[in-house]
Amino acid sequence: MGPLLCLLSAACFGAMAIFGKLAYDARVELGDLLLLRFALAAALLLAVARATGALRGLPRRSIAAGLAMGGIGYATQSGLFFGALERMDASLLALILYVYPALVTIAAIALGRERASTRRITALLTASAGTTLVLGGATSGALDPLGAAMGLGAALAYTIYIIAGDRVGTRISPIALAALVCTGATCTFAIASAVRGGPRLGFEPAGWTWVVAVALVSTVGAILLFFAGMAQVGPSAASILSTLEPVVTVALAAATFGESLGPIQLLGGTLVLSAAAVIQWPARSLELAASDQQL
Repeated sequence: MGPLLCLLSAACFGAMAIFGKLAYDARVELGDLLLLRFALAAALLLAVARATGALRGLPRRSIAAGLAMGGIGYATQSGLFFGALERMDASLLALILYVYPALVTIAAIALGRERASTRRITALLTASAGTTLVLGGATSGALDPLGAAMGLGAALAYTIYIIAGDRVGTRISPIALAALVCTGATCTFAIASAVRGGPRLGFEPAGWTWVVAVALVSTVGAILLFFAGMAQVGPSAASILSTLEPVVTVALAAATFGESLGPIQLLGGTLVLSAAAVIQWPARSLELAASDQQL
């Protein structure tokens, strides 16, 4: 069940770009989509955390860290991701975003949390080559420079979020952290909404379907499935299984919107996903056992 739960989580995350595109088609504005996504997700996750006692006895420092991760890190990543989604194909954006495992490895090595190795350096070079092919092989019109920059910015913001979460996550349970992160992001987008005059909820009724889908399927469901799967297979294997996410996005985008990637982009995407798996694959089975013990 562990691998199956992780794959289901990746599928839920992979569908998020599709739900977002459909929400835009129903005239849901970017700021309202982000606010409603995190507000609904936070309400449900806080209820789960309260029911399980995950929030009981948390130190103020951990609460503040979790809220900051959501209000700054995750809010920035989501804003850039959905902003880029307004300007470019979902399939192309998914491949650009998935450069983040390489960025996480670079940051971890630079901060001294991991050691450089031939395997990691090879994977980084492979990911860089793949990203170059993805960005340079656009076949459906000119590549939107701002959209691509926002996609890469989302990958960078997600990298910082993961590096910060690596430390915060050792002091707080996953469910409590997820609830705090979504609450922090809700606060950020609520403030942004107030500045621009409040939410505009006059979009088409179908928009609510896709907003709820983003919140329930691609936020609450995806996070809880990932935590449940990781508890059984360990963090390394769970990360490897998450490489299914952009594959799902590309497949759903082709089926829903008729999006297609050229041969060069497909090759680049394959290189990016391969590098992500190689970077996170344990060099020895002992490393995976050690990760399981830490979890």
